[in-house]
Amino acid sequence: MMAADDRHAHCLLTTAEMAAADRAAIAAGTPGIDLMEAAGAAVAREIRLRWRPRPAAILCGPGNNGGDGLVVARLLHRAGWPVSVFHAPHPERLAGDARTAFDLWVRTAGAGELRAATSEWRTDAVDRAELIVDALFGAGLTRPVSGRPAELLARAAGRRRSAGAPVVAVDVPSGVDGDSGACLGPVVPADLTVTFFRAKPGHYLLPGREVCGDLVVHDIGIADAVLDPIAPQTAVNAPALWRSALRPPSSRDHKYTRGHVLVVAGEMPGASTLAARAAARSGAGMVTVGWFGGDDEAVRPFFDAQLPAAFLRRKLGGIEDLAQFCRDRKVQVILAGQGFGRTAERVRNLTQIARLPVVCILDADAISAVVSTIGDGPGPLDAETVMTPHGGEFAQIAGSQDAGAGKVERTRRVAGRTAATIIHKGYDTVVAAPDGRAAINPNALPSLATAGTGDVLAGAVAGLRAQGMPPFEAACAAAWCHAEAARLCGPGLLADDLPDRLPEALSAALGRESSR
Repeated sequence: MMAADDRHAHCLLTTAEMAAADRAAIAAGTPGIDLMEAAGAAVAREIRLRWRPRPAAILCGPGNNGGDGLVVARLLHRAGWPVSVFHAPHPERLAGDARTAFDLWVRTAGAGELRAATSEWRTDAVDRAELIVDALFGAGLTRPVSGRPAELLARAAGRRRSAGAPVVAVDVPSGVDGDSGACLGPVVPADLTVTFFRAKPGHYLLPGREVCGDLVVHDIGIADAVLDPIAPQTAVNAPALWRSALRPPSSRDHKYTRGHVLVVAGEMPGASTLAARAAARSGAGMVTVGWFGGDDEAVRPFFDAQLPAAFLRRKLGGIEDLAQFCRDRKVQVILAGQGFGRTAERVRNLTQIARLPVVCILDADAISAVVSTIGDGPGPLDAETVMTPHGGEFAQIAGSQDAGAGKVERTRRVAGRTAATIIHKGYDTVVAAPDGRAAINPNALPSLATAGTGDVLAGAVAGLRAQGMPPFEAACAAAWCHAEAARLCGPGLLADDLPDRLPEALSAALGRESSR
């Protein structure tokens, strides 16, 4: 339950939504040239904050992105920077605000003691530059960069490598799709990307995320009210989105009000140990680790040695026994699939667990098992369900029908088709709800790419769901806190380290100082 203001503060706009915001601002009385001037001023300001004057090459495209670049050039030139502008051929064909910006630049370039160079695109445009502004193409590019612009980008990349010339991208690095983060043709990695009003999904999705450098979002005079009719459905995952749904401890709490999680173990009990610890550290009032009889000999000694005494252990006679245990012991959430195994009997158990009248978190082997049943019998999953697939598991769910779509759209479609909340894991984890909401997690660390971290994430979701947090909010909170816990662990992370740092991560989300 995010407030409207919070949702708008952290929302991401697709290229179509950003265009709609621009049109609404202009319709409300803000001239387009004023928006362009504000955008160029924002880029020039960020450049001057970071670098001293030096020879700058401004690469300008034939549209409004190039117009922004022309404003940048004019303002840097006025501030005493040696500036060279390289614009698209036939500038007389420029229209609207971009033409106005070009005419203003031409008048400025020839005035005063410091003359500025202006020419059409040349392959040697950046060979002597000590700073390069990439204002060729914005986020709405729909085809690969080719021809002379591609040559310019290749030379800019070479200049960045050989001479250390920083590259500043206007809106996005040219060639990055603003919606999907896909790189269309050659892309020069930017040291700084300045975008306007709201960021776009492509700023946070791979591979675009890796070529944006430092991302700065600037206000350019568009009122937040334009977002109401647009109703954006995608956001950057941040505590403000879900903090109000996070249940703080209360003096009236007892173990059942905090929720009881049953973690169902299988062939790899270590995975369930990690998940159970994470569920408890995320605030669940009670955690039981259960297993079916065939695993008793291998699993019981492991849990006796590895689990805290506070955790319950339960040998399960079968699905009916499991269901009865849930009723008798007020189990709110079942977590299943982590290290479970894929024999026919195990798959059958997992598919039956997923249909029990208890909130389910389905991870790993449970995802594979349940996917095989979708569309052939029982129908979509319960809306309270959360699934946590990595890329390979997600491909099993999505199939080939979504090939070519961006990660957000693919995840959103699968959430709608399965009726479950989906955590599509990765460095750019996407969480999507069946109702269309989606969030991109911004704080993952490469150190999380190690065995067992996914089990911890699933356990954190289970612990938060057990306390009554709605599925989408719980999934977003778990993803953010999981990454924050990794940051707190520092280098050399093992999955075993993560659960004990989850309380600190939750405290950070609530805005409290760590007790340590």
